[in-house]
Amino acid sequence: MADDHAHHDHSHAHDHSHGHAGHSHAPDNFGWAFAIGAALNTAFVIAELIFGYAANSLALISDAVHNLSDVIALLLAWGAAWLAQKGPTQRHTYGYRRASILAALFNAGLLLVAVGGIVVEAVDRLYSPAPVAGWTVVMVAALGVAINGFTALLFMRGRHGDLNIRGAYLHMAADAGVSLGVVVAALIIMLTGWLWLDPAISLVIAAVVFWSGWGLARDSVNLALDGVPRGIELANVRDYLAGLEGVSEVHDLHIWAMSTNETALTAHLVRPGGTDDAFLHGVCEELSHRFNIHHSTLQIEAAAEVCRLAPAERV
Repeated sequence: MADDHAHHDHSHAHDHSHGHAGHSHAPDNFGWAFAIGAALNTAFVIAELIFGYAANSLALISDAVHNLSDVIALLLAWGAAWLAQKGPTQRHTYGYRRASILAALFNAGLLLVAVGGIVVEAVDRLYSPAPVAGWTVVMVAALGVAINGFTALLFMRGRHGDLNIRGAYLHMAADAGVSLGVVVAALIIMLTGWLWLDPAISLVIAAVVFWSGWGLARDSVNLALDGVPRGIELANVRDYLAGLEGVSEVHDLHIWAMSTNETALTAHLVRPGGTDDAFLHGVCEELSHRFNIHHSTLQIEAAAEVCRLAPAERV
């Protein structure tokens, strides 16, 4: 093909926000947040098991098992964030960035399974109301609100820029909600005796968690299938490239996620007047600037006729 030039741009130096939902400029692995969250939640699971066996409370023991899924979700997201930082190898030329997409996908599945568990339990309690929660259960659930709420806050900052972080955030927020539901329901039941309130609040929480989990599942499946990440419009990128000085045509344009916070682009630009490094550097810089696409590879061609990838239906 005529006049092939390839260029890679990994510029993460400029750290200014451009209001593009869906991607952040400087990936932060949130290692400290994962460490604190995992430690707190593990301690909480152990405490719940000890109190549960001591008080012979099935509710506390089952909640401990549920919170164990939180620890797994956190460790999974943490491991993926750590893997995403590792460099490329001979066999994995992008490194292990995609692990973050797989973790987000798995965590979305975990959230949806948790919803199923909450619904089954709530329907069961509608038919045969559980005994009124004692003060021990209320106190432990209140502690759960504090721990899960605090952990969720640690991830709040990164939840829009990174799907993997959003997965961890949603798990923590969902569990804080479940625990809050236990506290509120128990207190009102103690005052009024309305046993139906307990499963009713659970069903409302299940609906909220399902909505969040579904969004996470949809976005992570999209990234796993090499879809254009949310927050980037393909038409806008195409229009920008087609409007460049001297460019007569754009074809074989692909945009996909390398990880949950990094995006790649490849395209062929037909530029009869040829090219130079300044043009390529400028385009890559602008793609990084405008669209948060940091890894661009551009091929410049003198004419489209010779390129077998020029037809729109060819991939």
